[in-house]
Amino acid sequence: MNASEPRVFLVGAGPGDPDLLTVRALRVLQGAEIVVYDRLVSESVLALVPVDAERIFAGKASRKHYMPQETINGVLVTQARSGRRVVRLKGGDPFIFGRGSEEALHLAQHGIPFEIVPGITASMGCAAYAGIPLTHRGLAKGVHFVTGHMADNGELELDWNRLADPDTTLVIYMGLMKIDRICNNLIQAGLPEDTPAAAIQNGTLPTQKVISATLARLPGEIAKAELSAPTLFVVGAVAAFAETLAWHVPAEIETRKADQA
Repeated sequence: MNASEPRVFLVGAGPGDPDLLTVRALRVLQGAEIVVYDRLVSESVLALVPVDAERIFAGKASRKHYMPQETINGVLVTQARSGRRVVRLKGGDPFIFGRGSEEALHLAQHGIPFEIVPGITASMGCAAYAGIPLTHRGLAKGVHFVTGHMADNGELELDWNRLADPDTTLVIYMGLMKIDRICNNLIQAGLPEDTPAAAIQNGTLPTQKVISATLARLPGEIAKAELSAPTLFVVGAVAAFAETLAWHVPAEIETRKADQA
């Protein structure tokens, strides 16, 4: 490998469906010698990793950090210096709530050449597979992307007045543990209780589940359905399209329909 060539590829694996990988991502992945991957990378995407490539799990879940970010940064530098082709595989897009920029900065600071391979974001992929357009003429003139992670003081430090805009779509990542508080804060900030909302679990995968409800009823419906992470939330008028434009029928539902035929 030439010293000026990338030694680490920060690759977006997309939301789960391997067909949503970019051509560049697939090419880079198939040439990987070491793959450092997150929990949100689907098994079907991992199946594309060369059988002789070394795999390093750096998965993270809410309140469960298998490998701290500082350790991941160090692993990337160490493995890059081994001279092998390193792929850092991240769910969605590396630069959208993926901490890819932190890893890229660490590589840059240590003189490690790298390349960023964008991926289809969870918000784009999951919403599309749920039949929800993030923008729609006359209904949503913009989109807000936020994370439901709390600050060290236990508060959700978000501008609720700005987010409670009926003319925009709100997409919430990693908000399952705080969905009650999120919905209440939006309502208190002025967003109508009957605003359409949706929760998308395992978006783009055969196990996808979509829950549609009003903003006020969403937490209760999520609890009733016993949704688990990863779950993405869409709040706004466009969420009402979920039933009309639904096209991705999970395999388990297709099987059930076939059995009943």
